[in-house]
Amino acid sequence: MDKNQKIKSDIDAYLQESLRIANHQLNLTDEIISISNTIQNKLDNNGKILICGNGGSAADSQHMAAELVVKFKNERKPIPAIALTTDSSILTSIGNDFGFKYVFSRQLEALGTKDDFLIVISTSGKSENIIECLKIAKALEIESMALLGSDSLAVQELTDHIITIPSEVTGVIQQAHITIAQLICFVLEKNKF
Repeated sequence: MDKNQKIKSDIDAYLQESLRIANHQLNLTDEIISISNTIQNKLDNNGKILICGNGGSAADSQHMAAELVVKFKNERKPIPAIALTTDSSILTSIGNDFGFKYVFSRQLEALGTKDDFLIVISTSGKSENIIECLKIAKALEIESMALLGSDSLAVQELTDHIITIPSEVTGVIQQAHITIAQLICFVLEKNKF
């Protein structure tokens, strides 16, 4: 097999996995609507959405927050959302003074209330700073959801809602996560009309 054939084979395998997971997501519609309705109840009580993740999941957190505050498809009033991944001064000072493990939990302590909803995004489900954030959410009685890859053992007792993506391919898991995040934005935006 020459180099181009190998590349084509790898691309085909990736796209087949992406298609498999897209089909899996068709089974998540009721769960996405249910979680979105729970979030809407928080918003109706003057709560906000707090979102965090590392690496590509940090980008997804920011992407989701932007679509909530600005718009997903339709112009409407902003939906209060904060990505805990964006303030470089806070992130670096928490990392320096307390440790990277606390970069999200410290912010949640400062900004979160029991009327809020926390969304954590993690392909591994094992990131220390995500686990620490969920511990603080539980202590503060902040309802939470975890968007994960296939492994949810580390966070099962710490979060109220879990959506796992049964894949070992990080890029495919991330595709699924942003799709689910956008569908939540879609439902919340529909509620605004």
